[in-house]
Amino acid sequence: MTGRHAIRLHWLDPRDPAQPFPDPESALIEPDGLLAVGGDLTATRLLNAYRSGVFPWFNPDEPVLWWSPNPRCVFLPGQLHVSRSLAKRHKQARYAVTFDQAFDEVIRACGGPRRGARGTWLSAEMRAGYSALYHLGHAHSVEVWVQGQLVGGLYGVALGGIFFGESMFSQATDASKLALLHLSQQLAEWKFALIDCQVVSPHLSSLGASSMPRTGFLQELKAALALPAPVRWKFSPQWAGTQAHLPQ
Repeated sequence: MTGRHAIRLHWLDPRDPAQPFPDPESALIEPDGLLAVGGDLTATRLLNAYRSGVFPWFNPDEPVLWWSPNPRCVFLPGQLHVSRSLAKRHKQARYAVTFDQAFDEVIRACGGPRRGARGTWLSAEMRAGYSALYHLGHAHSVEVWVQGQLVGGLYGVALGGIFFGESMFSQATDASKLALLHLSQQLAEWKFALIDCQVVSPHLSSLGASSMPRTGFLQELKAALALPAPVRWKFSPQWAGTQAHLPQ
């Protein structure tokens, strides 16, 4: 084997959560973006990963795997493609959208079994890691409610002027799209530079996501990390929707 296929994977020491990540440009071509193995999911290591342009993804029966794919899937805040049906649903008063009101519930729902699949990729270890980031003010959730019931949402990590989307779920038509739309609009108002969605998919592309070469993404990431972060994560009135249907 030659080229990057022959590069030995980097192993991370679980005793050293502050261990620097290797250069993301040294990630494997196949599987695309696999960079390192091992370590842990402490808040320190997770923050180090995101600042390096790296994220974890692995199945429960695997060691922790760390990725930096090429290209990267991104949205520009405020540039989400809005279909007629989504625009109509966005105006309906039956929906309420909030930040950080039910983080644990959202992450559990995101990790729930998918149609046609068995089990979940979002292990208890991963949920605990992101919950720790939430309590430190670095992870955030968007919730979509109908009559006090949580019907959709998403969660991710925010650092400076970049939001790293991790996962979303929907239990009502377009609920996850509504969460993403509200997030995109609010982040545009806060002058965020990027919403990272990790890996390109037809679904994300249909919503307006684009591919960015990893080199360009890492450059944008460096600039975005230097931007000021919002003081308080709360929707502006024009994006929040009605408050009448929030849980009591």
